[in-house]
Amino acid sequence: MGSWGTLGPALLSLAGVALGAGGSHLGQYLLSRASTRQLEIQESAAHRAELKNAVLKFLGLASQVEKSALARSGGGDRTAADAELDQLVDDLWLAHAEIDLAARSEPLRGAAYRFAARLAEAAKGGISDGSVLRGSQAQFFDAAYDDMWPGHRR
Repeated sequence: MGSWGTLGPALLSLAGVALGAGGSHLGQYLLSRASTRQLEIQESAAHRAELKNAVLKFLGLASQVEKSALARSGGGDRTAADAELDQLVDDLWLAHAEIDLAARSEPLRGAAYRFAARLAEAAKGGISDGSVLRGSQAQFFDAAYDDMWPGHRR
């Protein structure tokens, strides 16, 4: 029994050290998981903000292109309007490129391209009715929402 009297406290001390080390590792693991999750949330918020700015810029230019293209189909001074509309279409394609770079999903890239292509077609006089653009515009909105908030329902 004498050996238990000296061995017991040493074993209990060793068990305490092992429990302390295990608890420390578990705490660090949980902290790293929380930090990783927090970083994912921050990155997602930054992505949404960047994409939101690109989408709003694109939509502003899309609205200007649509108005100019539909006004031009009604007649008027074509040379001045053509130069302005050509510049708007160029700006629209640059805004499309911003979306292409910021988007995380291929559906958004495709929807943005199809919408921009329809607008460019309208600018060339190929579309004279604005309702034709609504389908590609709706697909663009849906794809943008899905890219910013994946898995969430509207």
